[in-house]
Amino acid sequence: MDASKLLEQFLGGEAVAGTAGGIGRGVAEKAGGFGGGMVAGGLLGVLLGNKKARKMAGGVVGYGAAAAVGALAFKAYQNWQAGKNAVGAPPPTPAEMAVEPPAAFQPDRTAAADGAPFQLSLVSAMIGAAKADGHVDAAEQKRLFEHVERLGLDAESKGFIFEAFGKDIGVDDVAAAAATQEQAAELYLASRLAIDPDHAAERIYLEALARRLKLPADLVEHLNRQVEAQAEA
Repeated sequence: MDASKLLEQFLGGEAVAGTAGGIGRGVAEKAGGFGGGMVAGGLLGVLLGNKKARKMAGGVVGYGAAAAVGALAFKAYQNWQAGKNAVGAPPPTPAEMAVEPPAAFQPDRTAAADGAPFQLSLVSAMIGAAKADGHVDAAEQKRLFEHVERLGLDAESKGFIFEAFGKDIGVDDVAAAAATQEQAAELYLASRLAIDPDHAAERIYLEALARRLKLPADLVEHLNRQVEAQAEA
């Protein structure tokens, strides 16, 4: 199973092979952004259903989805370490997106706490978050599985997705994958991408996840802000 490809297809992106850190021009460049193309074209877009689509601002649009998740988490982390106010904090600029983040913020360069590919942990985190409000019923799951069949995944990747949907993924499961604070930040941000916290169950899930990941409250604010900035773009 190609864990990097699975994450890209889950998000609707398609990183160009051979580019530094997996960053490359993807379908978002053609389809109009993370919400308009990448998320909408991947399984996460199906999971979000009629929830608000996210857009990737500025230079983020032209890069692979997995790289964008790492870049947003890194930007939030930088702002937090610098003691900046999360309110109104800008997303990464095109120039910032053109520079590789540290390896700790590249999902394909770090392993999860159990040694498994970290990209798979991000996929599981998004599935768990998307199911937090209980809207994925039997009919919705059937539609999701039909979409999976159209993604052109290999048998092992499809098996991973089907298994993830078939089990309860709680905050403890998601948090257990984090080997570092940087990975914890990425897991939270990926989960936040899959949730519009406009229902109590979703807000409770995110709050519980942040606590379980042991993320400082002000870092969580910066991570939330980076996702919100995409919706505003």
